[in-house]
Amino acid sequence: MARIVVFFGLIASGKSTLAEQYASQQGLPWYNTDLVRKELAGLAAGERRQDGYQQGIYTSEFSRRTYQALLDRAAADILAGRPGAVLDGSYNRRAERDEVRRLAAQLGIPCTFVLCQCGEEEVRRRLAERARDPQAVSDGRWEIYLTQKETFEAPAEVPAEELIVMNTEAPVADLLAELNRRLQQQGTV
Repeated sequence: MARIVVFFGLIASGKSTLAEQYASQQGLPWYNTDLVRKELAGLAAGERRQDGYQQGIYTSEFSRRTYQALLDRAAADILAGRPGAVLDGSYNRRAERDEVRRLAAQLGIPCTFVLCQCGEEEVRRRLAERARDPQAVSDGRWEIYLTQKETFEAPAEVPAEELIVMNTEAPVADLLAELNRRLQQQGTV
């Protein structure tokens, strides 16, 4: 059965690493908001942008276009017979998550949200590592993290049976094993 799995959470929470690895393991397409946003803006994936919160390619309107592009690509894959899609982004607003749930309902497939979390010390370490990586796609910085932390809308609307919360400070192989076990318990694998 096809399914949509959404990896979401704050900047540097480990969602992209886990999402990409999960998609690869399951043979599913992986759509990342950082990559799609830059593609829509005509930028190279590794091109750094120092836009502030709600500026440049990070305005609400550009973010809406980015999230819609992810939905459109996932829908096209599923309608073409692919076994699902992996969506990877902050999804920090209820409205963004509602759109994913609406698409899954229209397609008649399950949707699981994987909320990725880690401690602030780990966030700082990951952001510092990312800043030194010339191949990094994300433009996330500490000041953006702090703003996002204040504005993140908890996923209270997502039913417990559609939500998995994971601390991403463990090794990726262990996280994948735990995620697969929990998805099997939900009956969505």
